[in-house]
Amino acid sequence: MSLESSGSNKLKDSFWWETGKIIIQALILAMIVRIFFYQPFNIPSGSMKQTLLVGDYLFVSKLSYGYSKYSFFGLGPFDGRIFAETPKRGDVAVFKLPRDNETDFIKRVVGLPGDTIQMRGGVLFINGTAVPKERAGSFQTRDEYGRLVEIPRFRETLPNGVEYFVLDEKPNGPDDNTRLFEVPEGHYFMMGDNRDNSTDSRVAWGGVNYVPYENLVGRADVVFFSAAFDDPDAFRLLTPWQWPFDIRWSRFFTVVR
Repeated sequence: MSLESSGSNKLKDSFWWETGKIIIQALILAMIVRIFFYQPFNIPSGSMKQTLLVGDYLFVSKLSYGYSKYSFFGLGPFDGRIFAETPKRGDVAVFKLPRDNETDFIKRVVGLPGDTIQMRGGVLFINGTAVPKERAGSFQTRDEYGRLVEIPRFRETLPNGVEYFVLDEKPNGPDDNTRLFEVPEGHYFMMGDNRDNSTDSRVAWGGVNYVPYENLVGRADVVFFSAAFDDPDAFRLLTPWQWPFDIRWSRFFTVVR
């Protein structure tokens, strides 16, 4: 073997070794970020329209509320929370469904421990006071048959000043008038922004009910990718030349409010 050949092989070995180390380090860093700081989630249903759309991919901040065992996929070796921070009214939060402690749900925090919550004629009441609800145009979407429809949109303003849009498709829908809910200590009342198409804390049996503080996984912070999965004909895996038209470029890196 020539000296030149031997040196060349050593350079190749060194290159692959260094490349392998960089890849391993990057994977370890990504795993640490995912476990302790930001976990990616995707939106499979329309219960949070228009804030979140089917096909949105978002980063959820685990550190926002501190850590519970559900922050670590239910494997945390402790009960309660460490580095605990309480959610703010209006946060969009991911949590484990209380009835199975496994299914991930995402809704808006509207009721804090000790609050009373009630829906009357489609208006949200918190501690006996109506949350301002103002008409704000319409939201365009497609129904199950692919037809373009417009849903009435409203702006709600919570007592702490947080503003967001809600959809109210059916006046006096099934969950537009509810009993008076009293949020227990250590629990939160969660609602979807798509009011007539959301299984949330208004549904006690077979629904969400009150969400224990421990079940919170984190706060939804930013949408990092979005594609039009809600339109059955929009995202075409076998026609990649059409993908740029299926991707919602304007939603990339938008803050969740």
